[in-house]
Amino acid sequence: MKQEYYIGIMSGTSLDGVDVVLCEIDAKNCHLVCALEYPMPLSLKKDILSIIEEKNSIEKMGQLDHALGELFAKAVEALIVREKLNLKSINAIGLHGQTLWHAPHGEEPFTMQLGDPNILAMRTEICVVSDFRRKDVALGGQGAPFAPAFHEFLFSNIKNKIAVVNIGGMANITVLDSKLLGYDTGCGNVLLDLWIAKHKDEPYDKDGAWARSGSVELALLNAMKEDEFFMQPYPKSTGREKFNKRWLDNYLQDKTYIPENVQRTLLELTAISIAEEVAKFNRDTILLCGGGVKNSFLVERICQLLQNVKVSIAPHADMIEAMTFAWLAYKRLHYEEINLKEVTGASKNSILGGVYL
Repeated sequence: MKQEYYIGIMSGTSLDGVDVVLCEIDAKNCHLVCALEYPMPLSLKKDILSIIEEKNSIEKMGQLDHALGELFAKAVEALIVREKLNLKSINAIGLHGQTLWHAPHGEEPFTMQLGDPNILAMRTEICVVSDFRRKDVALGGQGAPFAPAFHEFLFSNIKNKIAVVNIGGMANITVLDSKLLGYDTGCGNVLLDLWIAKHKDEPYDKDGAWARSGSVELALLNAMKEDEFFMQPYPKSTGREKFNKRWLDNYLQDKTYIPENVQRTLLELTAISIAEEVAKFNRDTILLCGGGVKNSFLVERICQLLQNVKVSIAPHADMIEAMTFAWLAYKRLHYEEINLKEVTGASKNSILGGVYL
């Protein structure tokens, strides 16, 4: 069985950096060869957040598309140099891009990821596959989450009744059964990162230590749990266009809370919104992945809320999303459809991604 090499790049809604992986892939396996976390410049993160918060222009968006293309190229070049990779051995790069806005509903549904793949292709002289989500939206789907298709490929050999929970800026669940199911459960790290950045000027709450020092504000938690997103049936997906500063301010309003209590309450919201969805499917085992697994207090709370379920951290947990896009590039170059219609609500499965030679 011929094995091929693909690079995957993921820059998620947390905006904490760029994950780059090299994977050895064939029809049955995806093996992580090496990985690199490349930092995102603070100035670029601020520019992305500025556009998301509607302080934008066409010119600014074009500049950001170029700047992200340069960032992704530098991240790949860093991996190539560190690992002394032979460029001719790499079949393609799978590039997710940076999501700015995700709005799959309404009369004119769309999802927008920036990061010019042409820059990446020219700088590395490697074929790039990008723009994965928009065809799914064109077929009436949510355009997200895509991870469930890869979770099925990666973990379907496990005999237990399992679910995979990915905790990034947003969180999503994959239920591996006779029919593949998956959807976003709501906010993951995004509100936690936003709140600690505001009050302590830190990018994230290491190990959930600040949240652990606070207490849950029950009235606030119950109010947030009543948000319409948590009540929606699947298929469903979300992003920063929903869970953002405006959303949080709406619940805080003019009330005065101890900051660490808000952090604790936001962590509880993430843990409960995940646990309640897991509980719907009678699972034996949960595999956790994504950057959220580094928050030990969040993992602890999920375990406590799911006492009758074995909760484990998946292998290469924080690199699985980047591996997903390496695998999607493999599938695109082999003209293979992705099993997503039951997940996203698209009218059919299709071949996804545009190829930039």
